[in-house]
Amino acid sequence: MGRRKHTSKFKFKVVLEALSERFTIQELGRKYDIHPAQITNWKAQFLKNGEEVFSKKAKDAKSEAQEKEERMLKTIGQQKMEIDFLKKA
Repeated sequence: MGRRKHTSKFKFKVVLEALSERFTIQELGRKYDIHPAQITNWKAQFLKNGEEVFSKKAKDAKSEAQEKEERMLKTIGQQKMEIDFLKKA
């Protein structure tokens, strides 16, 4: 059996339950079929890096739209160059 990959959403859910302390780590391990040491590792990582969530500058919708537009224009420019090159060939 290969290694299982868990999504960040799933890890976050498990860590929040672990932090709530309604269940023991062993109970959560049985509930989600994960080794308790893995839950402890995820919890430690979250506690170590959790402050970064609030320290990052939040992007507004306008800047995200501008970034998307820039990516699209870059792609269009690249495609135009490829079409021009192929027309000459």
